[in-house]
Amino acid sequence: MQINVEDVSSLTKKMIITLPQELVGKEMESAYKKLSSEANLKGFRKGKVPRKVLEKNYGPKVEYDVAEKLIQESYFDALEKSKLDAVVHPDIREQKFVEDGTFRYTAEVDVRPQFELGEYKGVEIEQAEAVVSDEELSAELEALRKQMAPLRSVADRGVAEGDLAIIDFQGFHNGNPIKQVVGENYSVDVGSGQFGKEFEAKLTGLCKGDETAQQVDFPENFANPILAGKKVEFKIKVKDVKERVLPELNDDFAKEVGAEFATLADLKAHITEKKLQAKKDGQRSELTDKLMKALIERHAFEVPPRLVAYEVNAMIKDLEENLERQGVTLEAAGLNRDKLVEQYKVAAEARVKGDFILKKVAEKEALKLENEDIDKGFQRISQQYNMPVSEVKKYFSNRDDLLPFMAELLNEKILNFLLDAATVKVVPPAAA
Repeated sequence: MQINVEDVSSLTKKMIITLPQELVGKEMESAYKKLSSEANLKGFRKGKVPRKVLEKNYGPKVEYDVAEKLIQESYFDALEKSKLDAVVHPDIREQKFVEDGTFRYTAEVDVRPQFELGEYKGVEIEQAEAVVSDEELSAELEALRKQMAPLRSVADRGVAEGDLAIIDFQGFHNGNPIKQVVGENYSVDVGSGQFGKEFEAKLTGLCKGDETAQQVDFPENFANPILAGKKVEFKIKVKDVKERVLPELNDDFAKEVGAEFATLADLKAHITEKKLQAKKDGQRSELTDKLMKALIERHAFEVPPRLVAYEVNAMIKDLEENLERQGVTLEAAGLNRDKLVEQYKVAAEARVKGDFILKKVAEKEALKLENEDIDKGFQRISQQYNMPVSEVKKYFSNRDDLLPFMAELLNEKILNFLLDAATVKVVPPAAA
């Protein structure tokens, strides 16, 4: 095997691999021998078809199959001999059976960037003090009151904020009905913003039996991609208007929420503790984001373009799968793949760069994934999805599923190490 390596760029290398005539001839002979024993050609018995006849009838297919076999069996050996640290699958091109009996192909690969690891311990990060304000506590109590309030239909007035409007609706865009934006006896919690504040605001004042057409301009960042950035006309019929009969906020209410609450003070203390823990859990994620941003800013190096493209495609695939669960394609949601590629590129580059930094830290600190770490990961998923650990392990019995999970767990371990080594400055919530 002869290998020539050429630089395409600092991170992209081209291997020109030439396989010897002896190896190529042996593989061709083997392929035609197998084909001869299987081929059904008129006038010839199996195993007795002359090679020249086989070449005439099956030559291109045999060459294709042999080329694939030669590449698969030689690429990783060539990669090892060339001492290239490839990070993605190669781009195979320029395959050719040469007249002298050799076989030559080109493998273009992206390699791991070389960089010096800067300071990664003691990174200064600001964290807002976790507190639960009186306003947050009141909002949570109000949400509980709404949740537990019985409903009653009202016929003497129109829809008001806080009501449930029961409607039939159909959305239209450019005069055409949107098949995913339709509903019968649909409950709209007016004022919640779940259906868009503008849409909900236009329901106010409508009475049971009213029919109307309302136009709503949804913002570009609206949560539902089917509606985001679109001007949608809704045809609406109000089927019913229901108001909540809110209970009094007292000890009896607390007991209704749960037998463990003897007084309203007990309920308030429980809500405060729960929200405080949720904030602390959320802060861990925020600290991780701040830490990674700081590390990325401290390390200036290029990342392999193919790896970035792979990450972008993965991000778009996640979006497509989310839309598919709603029965929508990218096109139906008004999204353009080329624009998404540009939109996701910066985030993808940051992810790739961050991953290289984390792996470098792991090497320096000898951080490895232990069986105990994997077991904890299984237990966490078991609790999250309320399923036996044995079922979780069965799901990850496939190597293709387990390896990404292990990579995720290792990154978590590295990040926990870095967070523990960071300098966290607690500041008032308004200063964060």
